[in-house]
Order: sequence, then C-alpha cells, then structure tokens
Amino acid sequence: MIEILNGTHETVAYRDMKGIKAFMNTDPEDFPLHWHTALELIMPIKNGYTVRTNGETIRFSPGDIILIPPGELHSLHAPEEGERMIMQFDYSLLCNLAGMDSLLHMLRPYRLIRAGQSDGLGETLRGYLEEIMAEYTGEDPFREPSVHSLFLRFFVALGRRCLVEGNKFPDISPSKQQEYIEKFMSICSYINDHCTEALSIDALASMAGFSKYHFSRLFKQFTGISCYEYLISRRLAYAERLLLQPDLSITEVAMQSGFNSLSTFNRIFKTAKSCTPSSYKSLNRGTRLDTSGSLSL
Repeated sequence: MIEILNGTHETVAYRDMKGIKAFMNTDPEDFPLHWHTALELIMPIKNGYTVRTNGETIRFSPGDIILIPPGELHSLHAPEEGERMIMQFDYSLLCNLAGMDSLLHMLRPYRLIRAGQSDGLGETLRGYLEEIMAEYTGEDPFREPSVHSLFLRFFVALGRRCLVEGNKFPDISPSKQQEYIEKFMSICSYINDHCTEALSIDALASMAGFSKYHFSRLFKQFTGISCYEYLISRRLAYAERLLLQPDLSITEVAMQSGFNSLSTFNRIFKTAKSCTPSSYKSLNRGTRLDTSGSLSL
C-alpha cells in the first residue's frame, strides 16, 4: 500500500528495517501514477499483475519479476483476486560499492525477468526474494544484515547477467571490456544527473576520452540507442514528473527539462508518448489516492 503520497511522490516508510520494506499484497487495489526514491521489486504469486510505465503496459505472471528503478513514474493495476510479493529497497545503500551505481542505469526504465528464462536467472533471483521475505518476516538474530546481504547477492547475479547478455563490445579485446563498460556506465550516470543541462556529444566524448565518431558508435553499442536518444529519454522522464505539478506551465516544464524550444518539446513529447504535454497534464490532473487506495480523479 501507499502510505504517504504527496502529488505523485510517494515517500516510502521503512518501519521494520533500514532501507527495506517487504510485504505480501492480496488487495484488489490499483495504485495511481507515482514515483519514489526506492527501487521496487514485484513478483506475482497467484494471478498476474500489470505495471504501466514509460508509455508501456507490462503484464506479467506468477514467478516473473519486475524491477522499477528509483524516479520512474509508474502505476500498478491488480486483478480482482491474486497475491504478489512487493519489496521496496533503498538502492543508495549499495551505490558506494564498485559497479552498483552503474547497474542501476542498465535497469531503466524497468527490467522484467520471466520465470521461464532458459538461463535459470529467474529461478535464481526468485530464490533470493523468497529468502529475503523469510528473513524479513522472521525473528532470527542478525535479520537486517542477512537481508542486506541477500539483496547484494540478488543484484550481483542480475548485474553479471546484464553484462553477459549485452555483449556490449564484441570487437574490443577482453582486457579492455571492463574498462569500456565502466567508462560508459559513468557517462550514462553523468547524463542522468545532468540531463536538464546543455550537454553536447563533443563534451561527453571528450569526458570519455574518445573522438566524437568513436564515442557515438560505442555509446550505441552499449545502450542500444544513440547518445541523443538517451539524453532525450531522460529529459522526457524528468518532464513527465514536472507535468504533474499543477503550478507549472507547459513552457516552464519544457525549459526546466532541458528543452530550449517549446515547439521542439511538444513535438518530441507527442512522438514519444502519443499525446501532447497539455493532454498528458490534463489526463493526470488531480490524480490522488482515495481512502481505499484505489485510483481516483
């Protein structure tokens, strides 16, 4: 359930354990468009579940796991009957460990792990989540460090699989692979943190130590999209949150999101979201939770 909702911003209440909230949910309730600084993991146990985020509707089944990174706008839609495991985790607790901050950017805008994946990843991660829930709800000593260690193992397993699946730089020698991966993870992190500023490919290429042409080619290998497309996607995600603030005009949203032209913002937003910023703002105006937790307008 959402306990504290201010507009679209949920403040996660970690009551039982530092930086971790875990519970089994059986209520047939929907949760409106919202975001939080926690990373959210959802695994249906009985019947499926639906998440809407980044303009997509994702339906998943028992045993599947979805991860929604911090800051991503999303809504949740439950069947009339069902059960699902929901966990919210303060990922910043791991960001001082090498590679963990970069992994977060590889999971955006969401990551779905199907139960039947042939590589066994789904089964491995499901096992970790079940152990976490057992420890979280148990009474054994050292529960908190045990849960944190299990989360760390969960993300290490996921991160290693992400790198193997990606085969990011097949034409780079094995000795250089990790260096390039870390370098482009750092670049993605920088773009995420500075997406509303005037960033140029030339400056980013210089930061990475490559020519503009070489940087652009490697960036697309690493992310699957061009550097420009990546930057625009982060600006749009930022703009989505601002559009839900009633006191900001469309022009103010465009400027604060890093777009230097209202017409450009309107065109790019409509292409990506299939509606204008004004329509998006109107559709989501007044979104709130009623006392039962269901979506109201």
